[in-house]
This record gives sequence, C-alpha cells and structure tokens, in this order.
Amino acid sequence: MINVTRTFLPPIDAYQQFVQRAWDKQWLTNRGELVLELEEKLKGYLSVNNIIITNNGTVPLQIALKLLGNGGEIITTPFSYVATTAAIVWENCTPVFVDIDPVHFTIDETKIEAAITPRTTAILATHVFGNPCHLEAIEAIAKKHHLKVIYDAAHAFGVTYKGKSVFDFGDVSTCSFHATKLFHTGEGGAMFCTDAALFHKLFYSHNFGHNGPLAFHGLGVNGKISELQAAMGLAVFPHLAEIIATRKFAVDFYDNHLNSQLQRMKIREGVHWNYSYYPVIFEHETTLLAVMEALNKESIFPRRYFYPSLNTIDYTAGQSMPVSESIAARILCLPLYANMDAADLQRIVSTINENL
Repeated sequence: MINVTRTFLPPIDAYQQFVQRAWDKQWLTNRGELVLELEEKLKGYLSVNNIIITNNGTVPLQIALKLLGNGGEIITTPFSYVATTAAIVWENCTPVFVDIDPVHFTIDETKIEAAITPRTTAILATHVFGNPCHLEAIEAIAKKHHLKVIYDAAHAFGVTYKGKSVFDFGDVSTCSFHATKLFHTGEGGAMFCTDAALFHKLFYSHNFGHNGPLAFHGLGVNGKISELQAAMGLAVFPHLAEIIATRKFAVDFYDNHLNSQLQRMKIREGVHWNYSYYPVIFEHETTLLAVMEALNKESIFPRRYFYPSLNTIDYTAGQSMPVSESIAARILCLPLYANMDAADLQRIVSTINENL
C-alpha cells in the first residue's frame, strides 16, 4: 500500500538513547534538556535567532491570534488546512477570505487591500505546500494599514526566500512538526518571532503565563512540548539531508514522467523549496475522481489537499472564492515521502497517465 505520506522513523535505538537521557534525569516535561537541545539545533539549521517548540502546530496559531488578533477581522486564505480558519474562529476573531493566486496557490496579494475594513487587525496567510506568499507585498500592505502579519508556515520547514528563512518574516510565523511533515517530533510545532518583546509574550503564553514558579506575566495556555517528543526530533534531525534529498528524487521523477497536461504549482521566484508536497491540478473534477479511483484500485492513496475550500465550511461566512473553490475541486496531492521506491513511483505515474 502506498499512502500519500509515510512517517520517517529514525533507527529506534537512536530514539531510545535520547529517551534514556530523559529517564536518567527523571524529567519528562517543562522544558528539559532535550527540548533545549533541540531548539538550539533547529536555530542553527534554520538560521533563526528565536524559536519556541510546542506540543503541536495549531497552538502557535492560537497564541499568535490571541496576542495580535484582538477579536477583530483576520484577512486569510480559503486554501489551507482547516486549522488555519479554525484557529481564527476559536480565538473569537472573524475570518475574512481573500481568493488565491491560481499559479502559486497562496493568498492573492492584489486582492488584500479591498478586504480591509476598520475592524481588520491582522493578516493570516499560509505558505501553501511550502511555497511562500508574496512576502514583500504583504509586508507593504500591513505597514500601510497598521496590521499585524501571522504566517501559517506549517509546510515551510527549511524554506528560504532570497537567502533568508521564511520564519523571519511577519510578526509571527508558525510551523508544524506533525508526524506527516518532513521534520517531525511525532506531534509538535514551533513559533518564530524576531521582535524581542513579542517573543517574550509568546514564550510565557505557551507556559500558562508563568514568570517563575509563583508569579505570572499574564494569560497563558499549555503549549509545552514533552521530552519524549523532543527525543523524536533529535533522532530525526541527523537524517534531514537524506529526507530532503530523497524527497527531491521523487519530485524530479514526477516532474519528468507525469503527463504534461497536469498543472503543477509554480514555486515563487527566489525560493529554495523543501519538497514537502506534490500537488497536481486536473482539468476537471470528474477526471480527478476517475484517476483517484484507478489509483485506489492499485492500493495507491493520494489525498485531496486542500478540499473543500475553507470559505464553504459551515462555520465561516461563505463568501464566494471562485479560484480557491475551482482549484480545491481539482487538486490531488500525490504520494511523497522519504526514500520512496522508484518502482512505486513508476506505478503511480503509469496509473495516472493511463487514466487521464
């Protein structure tokens, strides 16, 4: 069976060695030495100055919205995983959708200003499949209208734009370290911020607001990652070059062998991408469904990321987003993970090409 993704599992003895350290310390949570070590390794690898690793990838979005959203309108994309919109609604803000760029699949920066109202407090944009938004344009709009910018960079681990980490853009960037991601801690995430004062707020907000054991800076939640999760991250970390190189091999195979009539995502100019997903766009949804059925008969299970368009789910306002709705109906993410077998890739490509 070939699934859309497969968790990269490091050698179990490597994981156990890190777990043993936690056992020896008898310290399983509350930012033990494994969490601190992983944060330092990630700062070096990602070329960032500040990082807070968390227990999942959604809590950072919720914390950022709690601190920066102020219960207002949040301009956002309808083409993302549901967590992006759910976090906005969960934090008592209002999602205001802006349609997407049909080439890069990110929020269409040319349509953002028309959606701004006196109630707008922030822009929450997604780097879709690791493909960054138009960062300069969003920064200029936010500065002009005195808005905060939060980037859902769940898919963007290791991505750079013009030589700079994408996590250094916006007021806050977030990432997912879920088991399906190219770097993972089993379940986990991170938040990034270049402003020292805001970073301090993010930090205490993910630890119940603590200022030492007895005092508090302010309101907070429990977003802390455990030593057991950090142990997984430390065991995965040495394999990053292998993970990315073998994912690139699969992406190149698809690029070279899939029928050219399938639309691919265009990577934005100036981006060093991470090979996180391989989406293809079919001309019609009926064709997608027929190809998907043929793949399933071969025990190949791609995924309709992202479907449906988030403006159509029941707890949003339901504004029409024709580009997002069209792409969401016709997009399919093909299997992509580390160390894919060339024979499996050939089966996938042949089944798709034969059923178009």
